[in-house]
Amino acid sequence: MPTRQEKEEPEQPQKAERLRDKEQPRRRQARGERRIAQLLDAAAAVFSSTGYTAASTNAIAREAGVSPGTLYQFFPNKEAIAIELGERLMREMQAAYGEALAPVDPATPLEEAVAAAVDRFIDFNCRHPVFFALMHGPDVPGRIAEQHDALHTTLVARVEALLTPLLPDEPAAAVTRVARVCIGVYMAGLELVLAHEGAERDAYVQELKNVVLRYLEPLVGDKLAAGPASGTPAPRALDSYP
Repeated sequence: MPTRQEKEEPEQPQKAERLRDKEQPRRRQARGERRIAQLLDAAAAVFSSTGYTAASTNAIAREAGVSPGTLYQFFPNKEAIAIELGERLMREMQAAYGEALAPVDPATPLEEAVAAAVDRFIDFNCRHPVFFALMHGPDVPGRIAEQHDALHTTLVARVEALLTPLLPDEPAAAVTRVARVCIGVYMAGLELVLAHEGAERDAYVQELKNVVLRYLEPLVGDKLAAGPASGTPAPRALDSYP
């Protein structure tokens, strides 16, 4: 009569085999995620250097060090790559917006608040230059353009909300114009910033801060720092500037 140990022994290889069967899909999935990340990094480099229109799947595969066939295992075409990359960057940018839109000390001088906001968003775009190339280049996929338009609309609304306490005597339409001008000035300056490097880039960043500050100063006056002294609720700083 077989002992209990003898009965259990055949089950051990079966158990190990079941564990291997479970681990294999996980490993394949992990390898697939790494390959996708590799392809997206390569696409970011290609889109940044050549633009979306001139880029090709062959160039992306070459930049990633893989064959075109390997690329097509994960993405059917260039548009699919751009959409995936754009969505990931959009999520990261939204997180950066959330950080920049956080309240600051009401006593913060306007110059300091503007500088901090510009630095946050310049940092994101300098780390991800492909974001600008995808969101503002010609012939980008319609889905990316729609997402960018939605994000832009949300930003205008957020900036309006933060400007309203600083412009209490202005009608809503005027506040909207100020918000849109702030965003437009930043986007124009960003293009110049990204076109330069090193000390020259730093100089353009400072020029951008100066333009935004000089535009807002006569509009908001000393309201930002004067909030606590006046006994009225302190407005949030203009670090919402995207």
